[in-house]
Amino acid sequence: MDDRIQHVLMAEDDDEDFDLLSDAINELSIEVALARAGNGDVLMKMLHREIPDMLFLDILMPCRDGKDCLREIRADKKFDDLPVIVYTSLKDMETEEFCYGKGANLFVYKPHSFSELTGVVQRIFSLNWRKVRYFPKRSDFVLNP
Repeated sequence: MDDRIQHVLMAEDDDEDFDLLSDAINELSIEVALARAGNGDVLMKMLHREIPDMLFLDILMPCRDGKDCLREIRADKKFDDLPVIVYTSLKDMETEEFCYGKGANLFVYKPHSFSELTGVVQRIFSLNWRKVRYFPKRSDFVLNP
């Protein structure tokens, strides 16, 4: 079995945020297929058709928000090995605590610059997700640029 992350799904309703993540992945020459779910309902339909190797999950989405999606994902055993990286502009401790408690693997505030974003993406993809189910201590849960 190939241990590399090959298929990444991003749940994101904002075109610019999706394009920036895609550009950062390309800038770092990370070879993955990046797909997009534009809202929470589409995300859950896509996940039930095919489980990606990694999920970037926005919190503020139409139809069904990221919190509802995270709750549903972690309630279903078939998604136990899916790394979920919360990727949000919503800055509040309550959301961080919720996501940590519901089993997200990492929490990333959307960086303010492209160089910060590439640094964060590099760190995320440098983790060996296939060999180790990465659930950090609370103090390491938020990945800062």
